[in-house]
Amino acid sequence: MIAHFGTLPDGRAVHRVRLHNDALEVQVLTLGAIVQDLRLAGVPHPLVLGAPTLAPYLGPMAYFGALVGRFANRIADARFSLDGAEHRLARNCHDRNCLHGGATGSAHKLWEIRDHTPERLTLGLVMPDGEGGFPGQMEVALTLTLAGPALTFDITATTDGATPCSFAQHSFYRLDPGPDTAAHRLRVAAEHYLPVNDVMIPTGAPQPVAGTAFDFRSPRSLRGAAVDHNFCLSSARTELRPVAWLDSTRTGVALELATTEPGLQVFTAHTLPKDGVIGHDGAPLPARAGIALEPQVWPDAPNRPDFPSAILRPGARYAQRTRITLRGPRQ
Repeated sequence: MIAHFGTLPDGRAVHRVRLHNDALEVQVLTLGAIVQDLRLAGVPHPLVLGAPTLAPYLGPMAYFGALVGRFANRIADARFSLDGAEHRLARNCHDRNCLHGGATGSAHKLWEIRDHTPERLTLGLVMPDGEGGFPGQMEVALTLTLAGPALTFDITATTDGATPCSFAQHSFYRLDPGPDTAAHRLRVAAEHYLPVNDVMIPTGAPQPVAGTAFDFRSPRSLRGAAVDHNFCLSSARTELRPVAWLDSTRTGVALELATTEPGLQVFTAHTLPKDGVIGHDGAPLPARAGIALEPQVWPDAPNRPDFPSAILRPGARYAQRTRITLRGPRQ
């Protein structure tokens, strides 16, 4: 089912598309390919943070549930060099860096519905050469597929010019009625993470998680957690494998995340509240209202030849698969 959700300032309509099967129901917006709502059968509350109207998504909630890119996360000083040419990007983070592709990134775009069945949706987007300072015209497709209690995101892209390419699905998960994730536990299959400076740019090589606040190799409570870091899963894109597990001790609802990507950005939303950030009920969201688990290439990879490559070239095809599988308290 496709329904009108709101109207952009330029008059274009934003639609909400419903996917459903016996286990899951997902509501997806054509703006930003946003997962606006996610429900598991038998669980009476939403499992992602989202707003009931369009307005918050045009402001402080632009990344909530969106597909962010063409380069997810940060590029230091909003510049990089590629094949001998320097490219300067839009600065939209700490007045210095480029975050999630800048103000013209995929989260801010109106995607085209290309195919839709009750359990499958394909959205498409063309990102022009030079937009936001990025070289190469890029064609992107996102397919969401339901199969039982699993939701799979298949992201593909091609380009006519060499360019950074790394997308991330940016939902904030909360597996109980809230108001925060204090009753949640997280496990991440990562031996290393990337320390960052005061503007969230990696400071050097990956460091061991052992003995740090970033050791989630065994399930740990998120109560009071303050994390906005990349966990190093591998040195390159690989086969789909489970990398993160989240559950609520309050409800017993659990989530497993599998991905092909070499990195996982974990953000505990400890910087909330912010004006205009609201929940499905329209009420303001408190600190740690949800947790984002963002599969992607490592941040600032275009400036770091020692990091996994994020460069897509003509004739090649970017292909990411990420899957979340949900389990109810009696499953």
